[in-house]
Amino acid sequence: MSLALDYSGFKTLLLAAVLPPAPLLLLAAWGGWRLRRGRRFGAALLALALGGVWLSGTEAAGELLSRAAGKPALLQPGQVDALRGRQDGAVLVLGGGVRRLAPEYGAGVPTRITAERLAYGVWLSRRSGWPLGFTGGIGWTAAELKQPEAAIVARVAAQDYGLPLRWAEASSRDTRENAAHTLPMLAAAGVKQVILVTHEAHMRRALRAFEAEAAPLGLRVQPAPVGLRDDSLGSFDDWCPSVDGFARVRYIVYETLAWWAGR
Repeated sequence: MSLALDYSGFKTLLLAAVLPPAPLLLLAAWGGWRLRRGRRFGAALLALALGGVWLSGTEAAGELLSRAAGKPALLQPGQVDALRGRQDGAVLVLGGGVRRLAPEYGAGVPTRITAERLAYGVWLSRRSGWPLGFTGGIGWTAAELKQPEAAIVARVAAQDYGLPLRWAEASSRDTRENAAHTLPMLAAAGVKQVILVTHEAHMRRALRAFEAEAAPLGLRVQPAPVGLRDDSLGSFDDWCPSVDGFARVRYIVYETLAWWAGR
C-alpha cells in the first residue's frame, strides 16, 4: 500500500471521528450510559448531545460559527467595476474537489463547492475584464481521480461558460501548494493583483497561505469570498436541520481544525 493511500485512509478516518455528528453521538452514548448506570449528569449530557446534533444541522449554527471564526468581508460589485481598464490583474479560483465521472455527462464534473467558486470567478472575470485562472490538482485524499481538478474545470469553463482559462495549475494537492505553485506563474505573466475566489469558511486559511507567498513576489491579494449568507438567523427554518445547514457546519468545523493544525 502506498504512502498516499495510507495518508488518505488515515485522514478520512480522523475526519469522520472529529467532524459532526460523530463527537456529539459519542457524547450522547456516554450520557445514556451514565444515565442507565444512575450516575450524575447522565441526563444533562444526553440532552446536551441531542441538542448539539440538532443544531449541527442548521444554517443558524453555521452562521454563528462563521462569525466566531472571522467572517471575511464581501467584495462589493462596485469594487469589481473599479478594476476595469487595469491590465495587471487576474481572477484566481481555488479548487474544492471534482467528481471523477458524472454518468449523465460521461465526464468528470466539479463538485458543488467548486462549481459555486467557478461561477463566481467567471462573473468576476467578465465584470472586471481580468483573465481567469484556476488552481487544483489531485488532492491528498483524492487518489481515485484520473484527471486533476484543473483539467476538468478548464473543460467546463470553456464549454459551459465560453470563457477559457488563462491559467490552469494542475499539480497542487492542498491550499499551501495552490499558493506556492500558482503565484510565481502569475507574477511571471506580469500580474500585480490577484482576486482570490474561495468559500468564506476557507478564505482565512487561503489568505494565510497566499499572502505569505505573495509578499516576496510583490503581489497583492484581494479576497473574494463566495457562499456568504445575508441572513441565517432570522427565520424559523434557519434553526431547523437541513442538508445545506449540516454541510455548512461541517465545512466550518473542518476549516477551523485545519487552521489550528497549520495546514
